[in-house]
Amino acid sequence: MKMITAIVNKKDSGEVCDALTEEKISFTRMATTGGFLKAGNVTLLIGVDDDGVDGVLEIIRKHCARRMEPIPSVVNAGVPAFGYYKAEVLVGGATVFVSPVERFEKM
Repeated sequence: MKMITAIVNKKDSGEVCDALTEEKISFTRMATTGGFLKAGNVTLLIGVDDDGVDGVLEIIRKHCARRMEPIPSVVNAGVPAFGYYKAEVLVGGATVFVSPVERFEKM
């Protein structure tokens, strides 16, 4: 058995969760916040048999789109006035960890 920990962008989480539910794959959903952009994420904990890992990863891959999104930024150009500009960063996709499970009990 494996534990899949998937950190997905909040905007992608609905589609991922719907697809997992449709395939009757149980998961736990937790709201989390990213450290770099301080943006909303969802962390999914998914317990699956060894032979089901590839199927779950394919669902996550299919429903987590990478895209460029603007973020507001502040620039100090060495003058007393501050300027604002929009920067774009790559968001979306997923960060996934697959770990072995030594024991599993449902109580």
